[in-house]
Amino acid sequence: MSELETRPTPRVIDFHTHAFPPWLRDRRDRYLQSDATFGELFSNPRSKMSTADELVEAMDADGVDASVVMGMGWTDHGLASQVNDYLTESVRRYPGRLYGFGGVNPAWGDLAAREAERCAAAGLVGVGELHPDTQGYDIGDERTMAPLMEAANHLGLIVTTHSSEPVGHTYPGKGATWPESLWRFILAFPGVDIVCAHWGGGLPFYALMPEVEESLSRVYFDSAASPFLYSASVFPTVAALSGVERVLLGSDYPLLRARRLIDEARRTVTSEDDLAAILGGNAERLLAQAGGKSKA
Repeated sequence: MSELETRPTPRVIDFHTHAFPPWLRDRRDRYLQSDATFGELFSNPRSKMSTADELVEAMDADGVDASVVMGMGWTDHGLASQVNDYLTESVRRYPGRLYGFGGVNPAWGDLAAREAERCAAAGLVGVGELHPDTQGYDIGDERTMAPLMEAANHLGLIVTTHSSEPVGHTYPGKGATWPESLWRFILAFPGVDIVCAHWGGGLPFYALMPEVEESLSRVYFDSAASPFLYSASVFPTVAALSGVERVLLGSDYPLLRARRLIDEARRTVTSEDDLAAILGGNAERLLAQAGGKSKA
């Protein structure tokens, strides 16, 4: 039997998914005006929304072992808290399959820190996905971000933020969370594990600059919505530029199914070790140290 035949199948972890309570999905029109981010992303009735149960069904079909399920960049604290409670309950129903990130708004100040603390006490291991544009702040503003990020640092929470490209086509929720502001954010909080979604809006390409590369030791980039943004060669390209250990598989489910991203990675990443790291090894390591208690 060859080495390839005996090599274990890589564990697959989708680091970027979303799930919603059935009551929110089924009555979305009631909440479009009360939350700016929700209104921006889901005012189109064709925008996909799925429950945690539907997420797990999709994971089973696509060969995904575990997923990080996140809140949105909510602006309404009441809605955020209710969805965070739903994510907490979903994680408890699917132990080892789902890992939860609470939705908070850094613009809430101390209230954001308290909501992050509440989520951590309930078993969630991260915060996100932040949406600076619709939530109304500059992610590179240290004073605004400090209450939440200090709480995240103290609690060992991972923080995932939306990221976008300063060039290219527009799309709902794109915004202007560009590499420059992301880098200011990263520099301000070097003790926190930060995941820049959507390939960091191109930030990995600046890792060729020594001062940028040095600042990325606790920064990761996920592939959420990648087929809508980049060619599949982005997987090995970012791995080469910023280090394969910083690349996380992410689908942005229910916008995309994980199978599409898995297939792109398998088609373009030629090293079996690199592929295993991207599909789940990096995520497993990161989740294992989150909050000092999560085990992927």
